[in-house]
Amino acid sequence: MPQTCKTHLECSLCSKIFDAGRAWNLCDCGGPLLVRYDLARLRAEWPRESLTGAVNSMWRYAPALPVSHPNSIVSLGEGMTPLLTTRRTGNRIGAHNLVIKDEGLNPTGSFKARGLSCAISMCVEMGVKVLAIPSAGNAASALSAYAAAAGLEAHIFMPADVPQANFIECKAYGAHVTLVDGLISDCGRIVGEKCKTTAGQPGAWFDISTLKEPYRIEGKKTMGYELAEQLNWILPDAILYPAGGGVGMIGMWKAFVEMEALGWISSKRPKMIAVQATGCQPIVRAFEEGTEASRFWDGASTVAAGLRVPKPLGDRLTLQAVRESAGCAIAVSDRDLMDAGIRLASEEGIFAAPEGASCVAATERLIREGFLKPDDQIVVYNTGSGLKYLEAYSVRFPRTAAGQTDKLGGLITPR
Repeated sequence: MPQTCKTHLECSLCSKIFDAGRAWNLCDCGGPLLVRYDLARLRAEWPRESLTGAVNSMWRYAPALPVSHPNSIVSLGEGMTPLLTTRRTGNRIGAHNLVIKDEGLNPTGSFKARGLSCAISMCVEMGVKVLAIPSAGNAASALSAYAAAAGLEAHIFMPADVPQANFIECKAYGAHVTLVDGLISDCGRIVGEKCKTTAGQPGAWFDISTLKEPYRIEGKKTMGYELAEQLNWILPDAILYPAGGGVGMIGMWKAFVEMEALGWISSKRPKMIAVQATGCQPIVRAFEEGTEASRFWDGASTVAAGLRVPKPLGDRLTLQAVRESAGCAIAVSDRDLMDAGIRLASEEGIFAAPEGASCVAATERLIREGFLKPDDQIVVYNTGSGLKYLEAYSVRFPRTAAGQTDKLGGLITPR
């Protein structure tokens, strides 16, 4: 298996070229940087058959990832999550070929493990020692875990109402945690200011925010490689993805382009469907208005913490993937996504994060409206474990202080 074939970084907006061996954030124009590879060389040296017997993690795709030295890789076993067939849920909503890609089985319980594994590995390779991130929860958990595994210092800034699981994880992993009275956008502003004030000093902070460095997206794109391999290199008719920052969708779209250049898949693309919550839907509004970028969503509010992103940096790239694939962007209510999560758990034994549950609710609606057909092969990404969102689900399942309820709902009082 060849080593990485990365050649350079390229601005996604102005196409300016950057050296791939240095620690960069955004381009001068404000555009996110993307890693580029010598795909012709990869095609010649890395046939898909070589995956037989490869490591059972996302690092099986290492030649198409940016890490140059295997010793730099920081892995906790992320990737190769299962595709789970739904029978009761699919039949109930009229989607006869509905499967769940369950990213909740990753380390730290979410797909964020993929991106942070790759980004932290690159930080090790580039000699970056101190990292900072704003997060709605799961990215903070993943950064804290992988920084701990790498022996790096992590600074976390999270909204004060972040799920308790995320806060406790970060503290347990030894990260420096600051709770902010505001949204992830407020956390991002603070991180940006802190990184500027430490720039050029020993122990300078490196901003590892979503798309503000080029390597998290590379880890997340492995969801696309993995899906293609699991489906025997034939992509599905539709992919539904919860789009907070939208980087998972952007990464998969990048993966599909790369795999076609490698000769691994055809030019067929699934409809890429971005799912948001009605209380925070900047991508949906931009899609419906026909604009290239989103506007800040005032008063963002949803129980799906990962969808509470009022102005995603990757909005242009997300909208590009949606439109080029003839997909759509759709918002569902908190009530509908919570209903969908509970029904998915009781029907299939899959306890999904509210973000993943939003995609099930969206699938039901799109089937009903005719945008998706009953016989379409549909893949829903559950991006995290429902166990990370017990506060959200506890609203539906309250427990009294005096005792517990029995199966019929009656109170059991200890004798």
